[in-house]
Amino acid sequence: MNARRVFLLSLALFSTSVMAQAVDFDRTVRTAKNHEPAIPRPEQDKTAIETLASLRQKQGRRPNILWLVIDDMGYGDPGCYGGGASIGAATPNIDKLARGGMKLTSCYAQQTCTPTRSAILTGRLPVRTGLTRPILAGDKLTKNPWADEVSLAKLLSDSGYSTLLTGKWHVGEPKGMRPQDIGFDEYYGYYPAQKELSQSVDERRYPALMNNPARMRAYEAIAPNNHLIHGFKGGQTNELSQIKSIEDMGRADQVLTDFTIQRIKELAKGDKPFFLEHCFMKVHCDNFPNPDLGPLSDARYYYKEAVVEVDLHVGAIVKALADAGVEENTFVFLTSDNGPQMDGWPDAGFTPFRGVKGTTFEGGVRVPGIAYWKGVIEPDTESNELFDLMDLFGISLTLAGISPDTLPQNRYYDYIDQTSFLIVKNGQSKREVVYNWWGQELMACRMKEFKLHHKVILPKSTHMSIDYSVIQDVGLAPWFFNLYIDPQEQLPVGHRRSPWLASVGTKLKAHAATFKTYPPKNIGL
Repeated sequence: MNARRVFLLSLALFSTSVMAQAVDFDRTVRTAKNHEPAIPRPEQDKTAIETLASLRQKQGRRPNILWLVIDDMGYGDPGCYGGGASIGAATPNIDKLARGGMKLTSCYAQQTCTPTRSAILTGRLPVRTGLTRPILAGDKLTKNPWADEVSLAKLLSDSGYSTLLTGKWHVGEPKGMRPQDIGFDEYYGYYPAQKELSQSVDERRYPALMNNPARMRAYEAIAPNNHLIHGFKGGQTNELSQIKSIEDMGRADQVLTDFTIQRIKELAKGDKPFFLEHCFMKVHCDNFPNPDLGPLSDARYYYKEAVVEVDLHVGAIVKALADAGVEENTFVFLTSDNGPQMDGWPDAGFTPFRGVKGTTFEGGVRVPGIAYWKGVIEPDTESNELFDLMDLFGISLTLAGISPDTLPQNRYYDYIDQTSFLIVKNGQSKREVVYNWWGQELMACRMKEFKLHHKVILPKSTHMSIDYSVIQDVGLAPWFFNLYIDPQEQLPVGHRRSPWLASVGTKLKAHAATFKTYPPKNIGL
């Protein structure tokens, strides 16, 4: 055999080997053209179906669903994620929840609150719905993004669930965009974030606003609603107490928790399962201590006081499930809507990763994720396999017995049904990749232990990842990190230590191609 034939044969064998490796690297299968492809786990899914059927026979109804969404809590804040008492704010109730269920260490949100809160209720990336950033005072939307979206709350309500959202909304305040307008049977909470409520009552921090009547009048003309809202689907919406002081703001989460506990007692006695999304106002800056509780944390800083208070409320809400006799028929998931907002430091949390809220580095998008279901989810388990908070949409559909075939065919769905991953012993994730967007820019993705960046957000000063940062292309080649050896994304390894750069890049390109068939919405944000 001459040298040329040997070379050609070697080249052919090498090409075949690379192609085989690429196929093995991406294990996903697309089962519907408008749904994100997933890793097939047929035996695991079969076991999950059998488990749910047995549970329904035992309980006599479908399971309840409870989401506990904390605002701006960092990955490293809870004790079970390395924080807690060691950083001045013990979280015994969150830690207990993690010990009783599954702690996810590669759980992903969007990089700011409105995108995450919309994504988990639509199963779709924010760039598809148009809800790409928080809706702030003075924003004028060109269209109602919810007008042609089908929310999880509507799907569950139509399927016989009582649906309730308590706490922060921040996904649209005008009529037609409120929780009670988009599928929730009931809403009890505040439309905006804490800072938008407190900046007109905190004279020490905002003297130029509060001590200037002309500016206050201008602000009040565009300010968000600062009342506690109680609204009902197809019925009346009432404005209750108003935030008039920082003490009122400090008490807000206690008011919301008391309501959630009361409704759990009532809903547990009803003849329908319930979906309850409890969204804490804390720990989003500006934090104010609850004057009725006294000092709670060793640190005494307002942020740390807020962390401990939220932990107390988590314990009280989970106890309410047990007291009502529904703990064994309730799927509970606790998380944060994004990484810590360091622009408010020291009123801010902690992450061990690079980046924070507003960025698509790990610190901005990797969040705590705890799945708890007494008697169903194996206790004291931990998984580093990929989970996106949008996957809660698919899990909820499965728990409610809603087929994905009933979803509209003219839009793309990014969630993956991860029910079997969480409830089957030694379950494995069905998600191969998580995509990171910032506005309408496709920034990065994580696939297995790798993270690839096409664009990055870089702060120009310490703790200034929102107010003083730039978005930029990465240059000659994507920034390619191995998160197992470099979780802080400090040194790319694409051309030196990894053969998988091209494989991840191919996946990213395939994702971008879905937007040609299913164009994104632009609502003026």
